[in-house]
Amino acid sequence: MRTRLRRLAVSAVVLLTASTVLPSATAADDARDSGHRTSHGGLSAVIRYTEYGVPHIVAKDYANLGFGTGWAQAADQVCVLADGFVTVKGERSRHFGPDAAPDFSLSSATRNLTSDLYFQGVREAGTVQRLLDRPEPLGPSRAVKDLMRGWAAGYNAWLKKNRITDPACKDAAWVRPVTTLDVFSRAYALAVLGGEGRLVDAITTAQPPASGSTNTAAAPDAKAAARAASELFDAANADMGSNAVAFGGDTTANGRGLLLGNPHYPWAGGRRFWQAQQTIPGELNVSGGSLLGSPITQIGFNAKVAWSHTVATGVPMNVHQLTLDPADPTTYLVDGEPERMTKRTVTVGVKDGTPVTRAQWWTRYGPVVTSLGADLPLPWTAGTAYALNDPNAANIRFTDTSLGFARAGGTADVLRSLARHQGLPWVNTIAADSAGHTLFTQSQTLPRITDDLAARCSTPLGKATYPSAGVAILDGSRSDCALGSDADAVQPGIFGPAKMPTLKDAPYAENSNDSAWLANADQPLTGYERVFGTVGTQRSMRTRGAVEDVAAMADRGGLTVRDLQRQQYANRVPAADLAVDDVARACAVLPGGTATAGDGSVVDVSEACGVFEAWDRTTNTDSEGALLFDRFWRRLNAVVPRGQFWKVPFSAADPVSTPNTLNTEAPGFATALADTVKDLRAAGVALDAKLGDHQFVVRNGLRIPVPGGTESLGVWNKIESPWLPAEGVYAEVSSGSSHIQAVGWDGGRCPVARTLLTYSQSSNPNSPHHLDQTRLFSAGKWVTSRFCEKDILSSPKLKVVRVSQ
Repeated sequence: MRTRLRRLAVSAVVLLTASTVLPSATAADDARDSGHRTSHGGLSAVIRYTEYGVPHIVAKDYANLGFGTGWAQAADQVCVLADGFVTVKGERSRHFGPDAAPDFSLSSATRNLTSDLYFQGVREAGTVQRLLDRPEPLGPSRAVKDLMRGWAAGYNAWLKKNRITDPACKDAAWVRPVTTLDVFSRAYALAVLGGEGRLVDAITTAQPPASGSTNTAAAPDAKAAARAASELFDAANADMGSNAVAFGGDTTANGRGLLLGNPHYPWAGGRRFWQAQQTIPGELNVSGGSLLGSPITQIGFNAKVAWSHTVATGVPMNVHQLTLDPADPTTYLVDGEPERMTKRTVTVGVKDGTPVTRAQWWTRYGPVVTSLGADLPLPWTAGTAYALNDPNAANIRFTDTSLGFARAGGTADVLRSLARHQGLPWVNTIAADSAGHTLFTQSQTLPRITDDLAARCSTPLGKATYPSAGVAILDGSRSDCALGSDADAVQPGIFGPAKMPTLKDAPYAENSNDSAWLANADQPLTGYERVFGTVGTQRSMRTRGAVEDVAAMADRGGLTVRDLQRQQYANRVPAADLAVDDVARACAVLPGGTATAGDGSVVDVSEACGVFEAWDRTTNTDSEGALLFDRFWRRLNAVVPRGQFWKVPFSAADPVSTPNTLNTEAPGFATALADTVKDLRAAGVALDAKLGDHQFVVRNGLRIPVPGGTESLGVWNKIESPWLPAEGVYAEVSSGSSHIQAVGWDGGRCPVARTLLTYSQSSNPNSPHHLDQTRLFSAGKWVTSRFCEKDILSSPKLKVVRVSQ
């Protein structure tokens, strides 16, 4: 049986591609034309499935590769994909009602109605189509157009030829065929996620003051605005993060590079990763993960290079404060000359109701907004309004950038793809290659806000938000406050590649969602503009722990892929290494072993002291004390002011080791401990409960323990579970480690790679791949990547499918 399957697998590839030789990836010129010609007749591909449902898709050109990818993604994730397409078509209110909330995968909209008004507005304005019509590199390459067209055809073909078994959308009227424009629109939604997508409610609800109004609401308080802006872009508050580290040849056992990628993304919805290998013989051979709806690998590896991304600190938007014509609040002044806003009237259908029509107001800078998040109002008054500039609203280049990575022959090619396409909206790139090179670069599409421009043109509000959060609020009434252009930038108003913080060939290059400053603590990056991030400021607990770990690994040397695997599952708690001994000692000397809770009750905390002392300082599923420390640590951070938390303050001269020495005498310490113990006991949770008994997911009735720890603890293997105060328990895991890859090379034709998709390939509870990798994650295990033909064909789970229109 195995021999027959292998023969079938080879025969199908031969018939499809007229070649039995599958390539190693080579350096490629992004402008080359080979492989771009589309098929005559129907599209088709061969999909070889190996363990854990990983598809290895082979096709003869990009359109057919897109077809196979769209088919395979639909087979695993049709309901999640279909839900996302309802979003970008602006049809959520029609199918689900206007007041329900989307899942935030594609925007921050809090209601279906505002989501629809925004995305329908984008569609009616022809925004995405105009970007597609632009020549490369501003617009997509022929290869990417073919991939997108093929993906749509593959998705549609799967719908036509298969019966949906996932109860989330079985027999649902909203699961419908899609167009190439729909697939590009989904990519566009991800591009603007950090700008317009972050402010959908503020765009769609912005309306001018009533006629004759003299409302001149006071400007927001500067300190409150600075705090709100900082919280809006604080990685600790986000559902996306990541770690990645590249090790150079000087640190490894064989002189070749190593890469560990560990993106932290939502475990449900449209920002899930999906795993595949994609091959066009003689043209492309890449393996890794992509966000759902993408036709190309976004985090992955080929025979020569591996790369990952981390969410960056650069602020991909800015605001222009408008001075309005006293006679008309929809007219603003630039250098004293009036310019009328553009009114876009958008209508969306509503389930069981009358269609809703709303106006949106646009300026030369972008849409008028009335807030930056819930805590920073920007009122539209008779004299002032605020317009958002999102440079990624003109960026459809993300997929071409990823395709350049997939075809790269080394870190230099990765950097060349970034320079050519400039398409990454909100991530850093970390890469290593088989020649031993490393790369960190914060190559983002950012508004060209120089510190000089911010100093000259910031409004009083901007003088508070720019230093604190990198959010520029500029005087929109002055043309000399325009963003300008860099000579090497592909679009006006953004930074060119020469301005991007970049570190090449360091012994290690690491990022954990702090700024570029300490990508390597021995070679700090400085000199970049504030909009990219900070220099010389306190790092997060996760960054500090990560730098400690990877610097020690680099110093030790002789590294292999196995060392990367150990790092991923070490589950060390940096916060505990800094503080738990002090916590245990302070707890032990509390008078009578008691502390007073916030409600005034006296709580016996003596048991907690012993739990802290005995805890192994990890977040393994069997760790006893991790749950108690996590709940206590969060409470302590919430009640003790930052300046009183540590006895030894932060020092820019020693940024990895400071601050340190917990101030156990700070007001709130004993209260936080008492409240933690009281809450856990009230919920029936033992203070020494095993972490995995309370940090878990449920799949098909099976409760699966999940290892890892929270942002505040600083654990590399980040996992977040919402705490439900009313119940006093954790909900299921909602975000954290997702598509993990540990990659190296041994001098042969095949990369040495171990991967894991923590939440598994399929959301369908009826799929055999709904929970299989999640069980591996729970047990600290990996999937051995099958990259070369001999490995694919030797899989004991090999299944060959030839798909066609």
